[in-house]
Amino acid sequence: MRILRAFFFVLFLFSIRALGQQLSAPEPQAGRIIGTVTDTNDDAVPGATVVLEGLASQPRPDVITNGDGFFQLVNVPSAAPYRVKVSAKGFSDWASPEITLKPGQDLDLAQIKLTIAVVETTVSAISQEELAAEQVKDAEKQRVLGVIPNFYVAYDPRTVPLTSTLKFKLALRAATDAVSIGGAAFLAGIDQAADTPAYQQGAKGYGQRFGAVYADGITNIMIGGAILPSLLHQDPRYFYQGTGTTKSRFLHAVSAPFWCKNDNEKWGFNYSSIGGDFASSALSNLYYPKQDRGVGLAIGNVGIITGGRIANALAQEFVLPRFTKHAKGQD
Repeated sequence: MRILRAFFFVLFLFSIRALGQQLSAPEPQAGRIIGTVTDTNDDAVPGATVVLEGLASQPRPDVITNGDGFFQLVNVPSAAPYRVKVSAKGFSDWASPEITLKPGQDLDLAQIKLTIAVVETTVSAISQEELAAEQVKDAEKQRVLGVIPNFYVAYDPRTVPLTSTLKFKLALRAATDAVSIGGAAFLAGIDQAADTPAYQQGAKGYGQRFGAVYADGITNIMIGGAILPSLLHQDPRYFYQGTGTTKSRFLHAVSAPFWCKNDNEKWGFNYSSIGGDFASSALSNLYYPKQDRGVGLAIGNVGIITGGRIANALAQEFVLPRFTKHAKGQD
């Protein structure tokens, strides 16, 4: 029994001694990391953040580079794997391969070069057709004194060509506008008072005159503003010049019935406008009284319409923009 007690006593003493040796054993000596952060042009990057990553249950010391881009990390634990990560505003992050310091090791990280961060931008592309549709929406808001439609004037020099669909849409919008219909009713009243064309008087005669005036407008705008421009690839709008000498602006306006912009952005003879006027005048022979029909009257009507177009273009160039609500470039 004494021998057994002595054995356990000796074992206890050795255990205490081993524990004391473990408690008194010094920790591995910490290391140090130094380095200089530059960009791809070898210019120093001050203010960069340097941090250790991957240290399990250890603090994550970090430092900021000085004006020369220099940094040092002290008291870096050894015998543990980690990475050094460098980040700076405007640059992509940099990370070292996995590193394990030896006790007391000083490590100089060379060639820490930061590259400019790639900035991802999203550009909302819009097709020419979509842009034209937006411009037509703006044009449909253009009204002289906020009332009278002024849809067929392009104030924006960046105006793009219309598709055939938009040409018909704009023509129908102008033809069916309440003010256009009201204007036809007003002119029919004037014709009724003047007893022209040679329809009868009374409500029936007024209805005939209203129908004739409105039909003149519908056929003219649909043929000259939609059908022929679509077939001939011409733009039916008046393009406001607004700049240059008074003479150049005057010539630009008076030539509008005869000279127009094509869909290919080049200028050429205005077959659509002239053709629309002749076609509309010819069709009027189908519903006007016999006394108001004939080739001579049709040609005379074309002359009157052309003169009206010139007067309107001059007004568009020199007068109406200041009174037109929502005129692009005239706000």
